[in-house]
Amino acid sequence: MITLFSIKNNGQYEETIKYSKFISFIFRINSKEEILSYLNKIKKEYPNADHYCYGYIIDDQKKFSDDNEPSKTAGYPILKQIEGHNLNYTLIIVVRYFGGIKLGTGLLTRTYSKMASEVIKNSSIISLVKGYNISISFNYSEIKNVSYLLNNSQIIDKTFDDNVTYKAIVSKETLEKLSKYQMLINKETYIEKE
Repeated sequence: MITLFSIKNNGQYEETIKYSKFISFIFRINSKEEILSYLNKIKKEYPNADHYCYGYIIDDQKKFSDDNEPSKTAGYPILKQIEGHNLNYTLIIVVRYFGGIKLGTGLLTRTYSKMASEVIKNSSIISLVKGYNISISFNYSEIKNVSYLLNNSQIIDKTFDDNVTYKAIVSKETLEKLSKYQMLINKETYIEKE
């Protein structure tokens, strides 16, 4: 089985190549909505850039964008670096300010690949283990117990109706501890190894 990794913190790396300035950003993500949010944020912070190329992986969802660079010279090499490092829940955006000299497809591809590789190298990498995205329902009297059992888990949502419902991402061990409660496993996922 392939070990999967992700990044602990967001980061950035910058380099100028033949007068073109490249800035790469790496983000830990969990949803497509976060991708759009980060893209919009980068476009606001770097409004005059010529290209905003990216690649991402969230579980079995993979996508890249060349953002008007020649086909597969920008987003594709970014995505290949994410795959090559076995990263999951990772988005890399590379911003380019064109410096007036065309790099050609070979150098352009190598540059985008290098920008992704360098921002990964500068990141704190963490191991991922299999986890579960669950919904758990329980009585109000059980809030303290369930909260204690979910102590190291990521709680995504809490709903208070006739019963209390939490949506959370939990480890296999936590899932077993919660077995006496009414639970729905929404999907298998990956979580940070403790």
